[in-house]
This record gives sequence, structure tokens and C-alpha cells, in this order.
Amino acid sequence: MGRRSDHSRDELRALILDAGIALMAEKGFAAFSAREVAKRIGYTIGTIHNVFGNVDGLMTAINTAAFADWADTLEASLAAADDDRIAALVAGYFAFARDNPHRWAAIYDHRPACETLTPEQEATRGRLMRIVAAEVATALARPVDETLGTFARSLVATVHGHCSFAITGSWAAMGQHDPETVALARVRESLAAARP
Repeated sequence: MGRRSDHSRDELRALILDAGIALMAEKGFAAFSAREVAKRIGYTIGTIHNVFGNVDGLMTAINTAAFADWADTLEASLAAADDDRIAALVAGYFAFARDNPHRWAAIYDHRPACETLTPEQEATRGRLMRIVAAEVATALARPVDETLGTFARSLVATVHGHCSFAITGSWAAMGQHDPETVALARVRESLAAARP
């Protein structure tokens, strides 16, 4: 069993977060246990509460890290893209969900009693939408403003629906194939309709 003096608070935070991310990736939200995280690092559940405030605080940190990794995936997809950057965005969305199904789902499954994000967490989570909004703005030759931000979030919701059905197997159960191509087609239709 670890002792508080074995690690600084920052070291404990990193240790707990890394173990929490690994457990989430392995087990998913429904089977996630903060006690298991504590056990894996050799500390008690009380240490997690001392560092993160409560289990919701740990889950928020785990999901914020997922947002950061997801944004990294989008940026990598865009960096490797040819001229079709919208296709790269859709591909990046699907790639993160496909490669990290439990972490991706936990973002939507976690419903904290009262979530208060730090400014750093808000910025990290907001990066994903800033990437999408910037690409949508470029595709439409429009500035990023509130209207465009709402439109970009709507496009993400469209892709999310297709991706969610794909990850859960619902898409295949309906006899459908290639949800990524279909999602991209819906996005292209929406973009075409939004052009002046």
C-alpha cells in the first residue's frame, strides 16, 4: 500500500489519472470502479477523493483526457489529409471511437451530480469543437461565429449518431453498411445546403 509521502500531489494525480484511463479503456463506464483504480496504484479510495474531490472529479479528468486524445486524433487525421479535410474530420471522429470505444462512450455515459469544469478542462474539451468549427468555416468560406459554431455542433451530432450506431452494432443490425461513408454524405449535403 502506498503512503502519501511516497508521491507528491501532482505525482498522485498523474498516477491515479493514468490508472483510471487504463481501467476505463479496458472495462468501460458501466464496469468502472474507483476502488479498482486505487487498488491498482496501491492506495485507498480516500486518496482519490483527496486528490480529485470525489469520483465525479476523477471521471471528469478521465473524460477530459479522452477529449484531448480525440482532438489529437482529429489533428493527425487532418495532417495526413489530402485536399478533402471534411472527410478527414469524419474519419478522425470514427477512428477515435473505433480505437477507443469505452473511452469514447464514457464521455456520453458519465452524468455527474454537479460538474464544474476548471478553465483548463473547458479549454481542453473545447479544442475538439474549435478544430471542427475552423474546418467548417474554411469549407464555407465564412468566419467562425455563434451561428457557424451551432452549425458545426449539428454536424458533429450527425456524425455522432452514425458513429454511435456503428460502435454499438445497431447500424449492421439494420442491414446497413459503411456508416462512415454515409455520415460523410450527410455532412456534405448539409454543407452544400449552407453555402450561399
